[in-house]
Amino acid sequence: MFYEIFEEEEKALRRYLPRRIKAGFTRQTIQEKPSKCVPASLISIRTQSVIPVAWAKSLVGILTRSTGYDHLCDYQNRSSQKIPCGYLPIYCARSVAEHAVLVMMTLLRRLKKQMSQFRRFHRDGLTGGECLNRCLLVVGVGNIGQEVVKLGKGMGMRVLGVDLVKRMPDLKYVTLKEGLRRADVVVCALPLTELTRGMLDYSRLSTVRNGLIFVNVGRGEIAPVGDLERLLKKGVLGGIALDVFEDEACLAEDLRSGKRVLDKKGKILLSLKDQTQVILTPHNAFNTAEALDRKAAQTCDSIVRFLTCGAFPYVVP
Repeated sequence: MFYEIFEEEEKALRRYLPRRIKAGFTRQTIQEKPSKCVPASLISIRTQSVIPVAWAKSLVGILTRSTGYDHLCDYQNRSSQKIPCGYLPIYCARSVAEHAVLVMMTLLRRLKKQMSQFRRFHRDGLTGGECLNRCLLVVGVGNIGQEVVKLGKGMGMRVLGVDLVKRMPDLKYVTLKEGLRRADVVVCALPLTELTRGMLDYSRLSTVRNGLIFVNVGRGEIAPVGDLERLLKKGVLGGIALDVFEDEACLAEDLRSGKRVLDKKGKILLSLKDQTQVILTPHNAFNTAEALDRKAAQTCDSIVRFLTCGAFPYVVP
């Protein structure tokens, strides 16, 4: 059973899924399509489904169609069951990195404001900045972060990295404190762990140069939105681009339902979304035709290998 499917993804999956495998598809999360009984012994979700603990004894495997897997670690802890869980670490690194650079440049060039002022053909307040020679700090230099580094260097930026593991020999790694002090742009590509939760909070980001551009394609819980709003109002941050959000499952469900019964964090996001120096996207940085095809192929390969061998190719630790 596939949850959280969107139209283009379902078409791609059907191309790759062997006909001998019976599968169901729904655009809803598990909580939006409640069921007391497990619909299938093998389920596939993305990041927004909350799997009932009661399902644990009936599940033989769970595959998340995402590079992050913190939600599956959480489920294993809640259920106290060692259910085999798989994830897809390599399908969208380039697409997410390109999205991060896209929104970075959009903020640097004040594109939202440019578009809003076209009606009056008015240029006041539209002077932006170039990427060349600006300092880009990539926090989290994993698969996605490494692609951001390559793109930043290709545009002539001075690129610094923060990571526990120094994977790129030609990248200058610094401490988070030093990197934030030197950066003009910060791209967060961290996974969510107990170490990274709240890592980029008000106290840390308040040390940056005024006007910093902040982009988050990692996890929303790493940089609390209330802190980002305060820093934006004070002029410490010159722009914010978010593709990931705190309590994203609840936020997405509330927005899709149209009821807008939002918590405090959700209300902050709604208040920010139309500001010219803010870009909010619906966890969609991965979504290119190329990445979608890779995702479908890797998803179906993971399912076939699990049904054949009893193990996913990429196992959640």
